[in-house]
Amino acid sequence: MTERELDEILTLYWPRVLRLVMAPGGNEWARSFALSIGRQSKRPDWRPSPKQAWIMRQMVQELFEPEDEPQLIEEC
Repeated sequence: MTERELDEILTLYWPRVLRLVMAPGGNEWARSFALSIGRQSKRPDWRPSPKQAWIMRQMVQELFEPEDEPQLIEEC
């Protein structure tokens, strides 16, 4: 993961990932992982391992995947 990609993920997308995983009924492992990355990323010399980078990319990608088809609102 490049320095620029890491900065982009942590600055632009990771707060949204955290909000998503902190929702009630969320996956406990995902919550723990996201919080751990948030804590570790505050260290200036921290770089994600290849496995962490892969999981981070997957979590960010899930932000942009539609869950269901959008429902149209019918006019009354």
